Amino acid sequence: MNKARIPIALQQAVMRCLREKLQLARQHFSVEFPEPKILYQQRGTSAGTAWLQAWEIRLNPVLLMENQQPFIDEVVPHELAHLLVFRQFGRVPPHGNEWRWMMESVLQVSASRTHQFEIASVQSKTYPYRCGCQLHQLTVRRHNRVMRGESEYRCRQCGDKLKFFAGEPV
Repeated sequence: MNKARIPIALQQAVMRCLREKLQLARQHFSVEFPEPKILYQQRGTSAGTAWLQAWEIRLNPVLLMENQQPFIDEVVPHELAHLLVFRQFGRVPPHGNEWRWMMESVLQVSASRTHQFEIASVQSKTYPYRCGCQLHQLTVRRHNRVMRGESEYRCRQCGDKLKFFAGEPV
């Protein structure tokens, strides 16, 4: 697999943000939270994920390289908030009230569920499917499930079963 090499300065900026936000949480709760492990292994269009049990954050190296400081300012606190909420409140809805409160009141950043970064470079191919009213684009994973007979998908508008519209992936 071809791994993106993250420049040291960018990794240091990630860690600086992480430590700054972690310190805010430590001060707020008077708890010595351990520093989560940072991995640059997230793939696809997700900017990052928080692995609650492992106490680690996985960041998308491609989106990090393309967006740098805006990515760091938004994604690092977002994923850290998931870990902190899990540690303080247990299993709760991922972007629920506790997470929103953690983002805004403790980490002092606006709570946004999704990123708005350009994803063309990390977006996978899609396959065209038709129903009675429109053309749909299914991901490679969903397309393969249809081809193997494991799944079928229906249009939310007309309710028709989606049928593969033979052609090249988009």
